Amino acid sequence: MEVSISKEQLAALPPAQFQGTITIIDDPETVESAVSRLRESDLIGFDTETRPSFKKGQTFNVALLQLASDNECFLFRLNKIGMPESLKALLEDTDLQKVGLSLHDDFRNLHKKYDFEPDGFVELQQYVTQWNITDRSLSKLFGILFGKRISKSQRLSNWEAEQLSESQQNYAALDAQACIKIFRHLKNGLFHPEESSYRIEKTEEEKNNI
Repeated sequence: MEVSISKEQLAALPPAQFQGTITIIDDPETVESAVSRLRESDLIGFDTETRPSFKKGQTFNVALLQLASDNECFLFRLNKIGMPESLKALLEDTDLQKVGLSLHDDFRNLHKKYDFEPDGFVELQQYVTQWNITDRSLSKLFGILFGKRISKSQRLSNWEAEQLSESQQNYAALDAQACIKIFRHLKNGLFHPEESSYRIEKTEEEKNNI
């Protein structure tokens, strides 16, 4: 048995909304208090956003780093503040559990500009395999577990804009918070693959070919 949601099934789901408080960190002086708040959480959701390039050979550095607790998300505008030491220390803290998806890509992009050694991270793409979930995108994982769709309409927006729109803020915050929700839901034993609406039973022929 496998668990997977189709594009058509995902598109039919109602949209998910970020639930909580969003704080934009675009001044170095506000970093310390944000990091202190995050350190009070037992689990942190992680994601990044980069300004898209529409010209061949043109690339941009990571513009936004999202770190969320269960009810709060901090949007660190790296294009404005860089990576202060306290933020770097949080990402390197082996005792502080952080969860994200497709972390290899995020770290590779961050390493283009910042020297740090990430630690304490859980990769959702690997974690979900314990529940026979074969999908790997955040939107599909969220759809399978919660029956809601994460809109990707802001993904290719300008993350280096002078002011982030409300839509950008909610999109970015939801991505980080969704990582926490998925991880907690699975870890707490709230998902049962055999009861999922998206389970796919293997045929006898497929079983025999395993």
